[in-house]
Amino acid sequence: MRVRLSWVLWDVKDTLLKVRVSVGEQYCREAERMGLSLTPTEVDAAFHQAYRCYSSKYPNYGITQGLDGQSWWMGVIRNTFSQCRVDDQVLLNAMAHNLYHNFCKADTWEVFPDSKKALESCSSLGLKLGVVSNFDSRLERILHACDLLSHFSFLVTSEDAGVAKPDPIIFDKALQKCGVPAAGVAHIGDHHVNDYLTSRSVGINGVLLDRQNNQNQVDVEREHRLSSLEELPSWLQQHMK
Repeated sequence: MRVRLSWVLWDVKDTLLKVRVSVGEQYCREAERMGLSLTPTEVDAAFHQAYRCYSSKYPNYGITQGLDGQSWWMGVIRNTFSQCRVDDQVLLNAMAHNLYHNFCKADTWEVFPDSKKALESCSSLGLKLGVVSNFDSRLERILHACDLLSHFSFLVTSEDAGVAKPDPIIFDKALQKCGVPAAGVAHIGDHHVNDYLTSRSVGINGVLLDRQNNQNQVDVEREHRLSSLEELPSWLQQHMK
């Protein structure tokens, strides 16, 4: 007997919203404000190298190594600019502080046009909503700034949970908050492994949001794939029967 859906869990970045302009451009604006002249291409390349290095050396914001989201990100930012020949420690710290807090602001993020309507549709169907995201503690402020926070009953971030997708434990923590069997929960996200495969591994009804319509994952059934959130209400209605 099928369990009726009562909860929908959500990934956030690249599912409900995305960074408005490239990290390189945003970092360059801060550098220019400090009197520096750098190119977005140069900064973007340095950022991706710093991000990969920190993600490998200090996974999930270095929680188990005595760091937190803010210190982790400020380290990534300082490392990025250091690669671009900025060696003034006072300047590096000031830019790191400013950029860390700038990413809490609504104008840094672009909410996808179909996001709010999809969230409202879930609520109108009587479904409760939660977040499961590989994100730091700024997520609540970001969702509030983007006028999305009120849709959710709870947020589970990887920083707060101490584990990150694709570790299934983060979904177990979300299920505890839902208080219903996994079969009564759906999860919507854009990442094939982190969102789709991991949520389904614990019995959740994982749905892959494939905005680019790649369709290159052979292990994703057609009925588990959405090309936009406009398709979500009809999918939910089918699974609530």
